Amino acid sequence: MESWEKKDESGFEAWTGGTSKLSVTVVPALGAKAVSLLNRATGREWLWSSGKRLGNRGYASPFGDSDESGWDEMFPGINACVYPQDPWEGISVPDHGEVWSLAWRAEAEGKELRCSVNGERFPYSLDKIYTFSSENTLRIDYTLTNKSASPFSFLWAAHPLFRAQEGMRLRVPEELREIEVSYSADFRLGRFGDRRPWPIPEVGVDLSVIEPPEGSYAEKYYFTDKLKRGWAELSDPVSGEAVEFRFPAERVPYLAIWANYGGYGGHYHFAIEPATGRMDDLAYAISGDEAATVEAGGRYRWYLELTVR
Repeated sequence: MESWEKKDESGFEAWTGGTSKLSVTVVPALGAKAVSLLNRATGREWLWSSGKRLGNRGYASPFGDSDESGWDEMFPGINACVYPQDPWEGISVPDHGEVWSLAWRAEAEGKELRCSVNGERFPYSLDKIYTFSSENTLRIDYTLTNKSASPFSFLWAAHPLFRAQEGMRLRVPEELREIEVSYSADFRLGRFGDRRPWPIPEVGVDLSVIEPPEGSYAEKYYFTDKLKRGWAELSDPVSGEAVEFRFPAERVPYLAIWANYGGYGGHYHFAIEPATGRMDDLAYAISGDEAATVEAGGRYRWYLELTVR
């Protein structure tokens, strides 16, 4: 295993760590986002870049005004909304949450990169520790600490934008047979809350196969059932390469997919999004008892493992 090295990434301090088969580069000042996930064995860069200058317009700015690239954290909400419960009732939750647009603290300790941030409008801290659990597996351990005297409900989802390529395939646990639409740019899948069968929601559409870049589709959907096993995989049948997520279903019980085939910003990318709640809007998730909750003064822990091959 290699140690973490500090470097410059488009004018920002960044940390790169890895093994002989895999490396990741994290930019603490930009939400501790990952801007590179490289399969060193094959030279394949998995994370998508918009080509925009790296950066954002600061706390609570629209995500679309940022570089939109790489792998961000979405927390404590996803869509902009208003927190519905006391003692924070009426407080706004920014677009894509708080933490993606905040500067995190970061420190390398041996084989670990430790990153942490405090909430702005809500009393919490979020910590994550990057390590490599094997030569081709990145592990991220998360700890959410509630610094208040009241329970705090939240949504967290990973937001890794992968480079899409026509014909790539998505695999999910076989028990997942239905999706619920959060967003569909041209309403191909329907409107918010509409349910469709997976993977064939209608004739001529197979959601498990990446579509060409020339389309006008952009869609976000959640699988309706809670996961029994936390995993999903995106593979390239041409090269035989793949990236696979594994995570604890009892702590991260939902799975969402963002597929952009030119319908949003003209971009072409694909995201697998393990999530602690459903349907992007925190208030909506709370009303349906589909948000996670950390007790007063308590901690909520989970992890992601990402394997490349």
